[in-house]
Amino acid sequence: MGFKKRDVVIVGAGPSALTAAIYLSREDVPTTLYERGVVGGMAAITDQIDNYPGFAEGVTGMKLASELQQQAERFGADIEYGDVTDLKQVDDELELTVDGQPVRAKAVLLATGSNHRKLGVPGEDELYGRGVHYCATCDGAFYRDRRLIVVGGGNSAVQEAIFLTRYASHVDLLVRSKLRASDVLQKELQKYVDAGKITVHLGATTDEIIVKNDKFYGVKSTQDGEQKEFTADGLFVFIGLIPNTQFLKESDVELDLGGHIITDEHLHTNIPGVFASGDVRSGATMQIASAVGEGAVAALQIREYLQEKAREE
Repeated sequence: MGFKKRDVVIVGAGPSALTAAIYLSREDVPTTLYERGVVGGMAAITDQIDNYPGFAEGVTGMKLASELQQQAERFGADIEYGDVTDLKQVDDELELTVDGQPVRAKAVLLATGSNHRKLGVPGEDELYGRGVHYCATCDGAFYRDRRLIVVGGGNSAVQEAIFLTRYASHVDLLVRSKLRASDVLQKELQKYVDAGKITVHLGATTDEIIVKNDKFYGVKSTQDGEQKEFTADGLFVFIGLIPNTQFLKESDVELDLGGHIITDEHLHTNIPGVFASGDVRSGATMQIASAVGEGAVAALQIREYLQEKAREE
């Protein structure tokens, strides 16, 4: 059976993957990235990034992603759209299944990042993208002068609720238990609460999405044992992230209980030649700056691995 041969394959094209690609390609190591979604990953759909070093005024996620992509491509990295569904060891090589086709590689970096956790309530899937959203930067502008509900109590929920006040006339923030956002963000949030732009509902669960005439109408909630209904024009959900490792379920790559990839301190997985970096890795900080640093570490480790392999041959 015919298969494509590659030197290094990187699965994903977020900041960690793109950094590894910059380092490898710059040293003339042929590198192919497979991305099934957006180049730049979660960073690309983040409105404003204020804590990435080197940008005194902050930088938009889109700009950072685009610059990283251009830099990787300038050194010769090959970024392709493709859905990787499997990874296994065959004849002392690594074989990935990309869009149903086998691709063999000498080394693989898994940098698939994470995705938004869903509520898992009735009505959520059927209204995805038309009333139910997971990215304020992508979809907030559809709700100019409309009422919105945001679900979540962590940093991203509070950040996104504040961001959505640019468009929405009012935001109801439903928090399952208590706010877990940082003190800085809670102080910032208070300004919007005082201005009447955001109302915070603590101890409010999201039980069901109300659909009327095939459109989003609101959510059914339980607060302090009482059934409540919140009506709005749209819903944004920010209740955490889950690692994109579903495609590894059949592989031998070791995962932790949360589904993150287990590595040693040099970012090696339990399979020789397979490395992991960024948000998908067990113990990741979920910060872009760390993901980028890990991408550089992974690239140097891959280079060393390939040199050793070449010596053995």
